[in-house]
Amino acid sequence: MPASQSAVILGVGPGLGAAAARRFAAAGLAVAIAARTADKLAPVVAEIERAGGRALAVPTDATSEASVTDLVAWAERDLGPLAVAVYNASGRVVKSLLDLSGAEVEDAWRRACLGGFFLGREAARRMVPRSAGTILFTGATAGMRGGANFAAFAIGKFGLRALAQSMARELGPKGIHVAHINIDGPINTGAQAARLATERAADGLLDPAAIAETYFQLHMQHRSAWTQELDVRPWVEKF
Repeated sequence: MPASQSAVILGVGPGLGAAAARRFAAAGLAVAIAARTADKLAPVVAEIERAGGRALAVPTDATSEASVTDLVAWAERDLGPLAVAVYNASGRVVKSLLDLSGAEVEDAWRRACLGGFFLGREAARRMVPRSAGTILFTGATAGMRGGANFAAFAIGKFGLRALAQSMARELGPKGIHVAHINIDGPINTGAQAARLATERAADGLLDPAAIAETYFQLHMQHRSAWTQELDVRPWVEKF
């Protein structure tokens, strides 16, 4: 029996993707969690189910139009009407411009931006007839300014931010809330914190559960006060 509503989280690892899946599942949504490799997904599904939620893993290639289309169709059919779509996949490349290949730039753009288009379009096709839904895109500092050695990543993240702005302007009047969240700093996935020697340094990491709560609150916003773009950063982060 399908749940009353569903959420799709594309780009689920041990950090923000998993935290977002847990938060939306805790709110009663059936969650389709997706990543390219299935081994990342099983622990998240098990944790959500132990807490009484419903989650199913769907191996998905974010850069494949057919794969993303199938993901959204499956979630809508088997879990319930799609209420939330989160694009959390990325294409982080740190490399000198002088050494970058065209293939590396294209791959970074496909993972950071093109996949977001696929998910956003397929989610919108389900949400617009109902005049309701939330589409969230995980951005990064590279989408606000291009840094040295981050050209490939910045191209993809700038594109994702532009996509979110265009979608918000088109879909907002149709009842769809589209927001871009700039994650301005490193996310604490446990491994990062273990490498930090001081408590002050650990304060420089974003808590994935705290970010996920922000995502959930964006979904819950009243349409009279929608946020289109939001920055989240640790309190010690310089900006």
